[in-house]
Amino acid sequence: MVEIEELEENIGKVPEIFKEIAKTDPELYEKVLGLDLMVWKDGALSRQTKKIIAIAIAAALRDEHALHAQMAGAQKLGIKKEEIEEGLRVAFLLAGMPAYVYGKSKLEEMMG
Repeated sequence: MVEIEELEENIGKVPEIFKEIAKTDPELYEKVLGLDLMVWKDGALSRQTKKIIAIAIAAALRDEHALHAQMAGAQKLGIKKEEIEEGLRVAFLLAGMPAYVYGKSKLEEMMG
């Protein structure tokens, strides 16, 4: 079974719903978290770079839950506020001002 601790090390924070899925649907848990481990491990891109990309995507989609979870994970991975800000500028170019403002407001809320 994939260990929560191993995933937490890779992404910084595991959403609570995954812990519930581990109890209610172990087969789904194994498959989803196995994929997460594969995607989030260091490769051509570091975990930190992937996390910044995830933050930019969550901001572009204006997904509050995902944005909060990704930023919490970023903090645990030691990602700096300035790095996230730069990623949000990319979201701005591709998804517009609302994505940037949405992400920037969550960044200020969580990282000051």
